Amino acid sequence: MALYRDRGIVLRTHKLGESDRIVSFLTEHHGKVRAVAKGVRKTKSKFGARVEPPSHVALQLYEGRELDIVTQAESIDHFRAIREDLDRLTRAVTMLEAADQIGLEREPNPDLYRMLLGALRELADSNSALVVAGFHWKLLALEGFRPVVEHCVACDEADALVAFDPTEG
Repeated sequence: MALYRDRGIVLRTHKLGESDRIVSFLTEHHGKVRAVAKGVRKTKSKFGARVEPPSHVALQLYEGRELDIVTQAESIDHFRAIREDLDRLTRAVTMLEAADQIGLEREPNPDLYRMLLGALRELADSNSALVVAGFHWKLLALEGFRPVVEHCVACDEADALVAFDPTEG
């Protein structure tokens, strides 16, 4: 059981008891980490909104058996533009959920971390629906399921491509 530091993106939170939350982070060096943020639901919490999705935070955690404990959290980027716009927030949540499903507990995936962070920054700047589509497209490629769009998968011709068949890829 050790103390460690990392940077992470808050993926989701769950209530725990009267004043605590379980927070899922996608971290740069430790992969997906679930940790307890003690007292975060109290009005005088020292963490407050720092551990709410989609915050980017510098963390200090105490490693536990199943759940780690957040001992310190400093905000790097609060993504204010995303939080204040329902469209952007909805788009961000779809990316956070996808990253949460793909990321494995305590399995480092720096490519996923950087890709999600870059997509959130771009979404905060542009609010384009293409950011989410591009993120999901790159996520599929990262996981080894890159769709074929250069040629027809049925006949192998490169001309007159008009449709995409998800079952064929």
